[in-house]
Amino acid sequence: MKPEESISATVRPARMDGGDHLPQPASEHSIALMAEPRALAPRQLEERRLIHREASSRQQSDAFRELRTRLLSLGGTGNFITLVVAVSPRSGASFVARNLAAAFAFDEARTSLLIDCNLRYPEQHRALGVDPANGGLIDFLEHPAQGIASRIYATGVPRLRLIPVGEVREGSGEHFSSFRMHALLDSMRHRYPDRYLFLDGPTIKGSPDARILSDLADFVVVVAGYGRDTPAAISQAVAHFEPEKLAGVVFNQAP
Repeated sequence: MKPEESISATVRPARMDGGDHLPQPASEHSIALMAEPRALAPRQLEERRLIHREASSRQQSDAFRELRTRLLSLGGTGNFITLVVAVSPRSGASFVARNLAAAFAFDEARTSLLIDCNLRYPEQHRALGVDPANGGLIDFLEHPAQGIASRIYATGVPRLRLIPVGEVREGSGEHFSSFRMHALLDSMRHRYPDRYLFLDGPTIKGSPDARILSDLADFVVVVAGYGRDTPAAISQAVAHFEPEKLAGVVFNQAP
């Protein structure tokens, strides 16, 4: 991995959810259905800026595993939805979102679904080398009768799937507050108890979508550019979210 892709994190103390979620066994059927048709080699993963299990990625992998552990301690026994958003442009929120999803997929008892909700700068399909020939999130929300299954793509990482943005049109952001969006996430989350959802959201500054998406998430991870975003800017950014949802701030080191 490149030096500018190193991260550190500050996460608030663990909070259990008071027993609201009953223990649920991992869904073996769900995991069995997720056979990876094109598992990528470590070199290919590095080209896509993805963590992996080999020594060359160990430092970055350990950082994301630590984030995974802390989120799991916050989430208790149930699966959850995590929104990842940046304080400012080019802070690396998409990089953090896909690698955090990959870290959850490292666990053979869990699966990850990464949903690209960044309408202005959708990059997950390009970063993961996915051809979204069947469309993505916006296409489903506008034509739900066509179903979501064909818009869920393999990524080359076992147990990690992607729903790309799809074709963005004027007013597409209105879909995030729609019943269809709520219903989709509820379905994706509750159908399989081993599935963890990650929303790659837009930059907080200058976009209402980040706040709207936070209403759909259990936790929010804010990504700050190390040496780029000031403490005042970070404080202003985190103030957009409910304190009980704020999982922490990740500092992504940039050149």
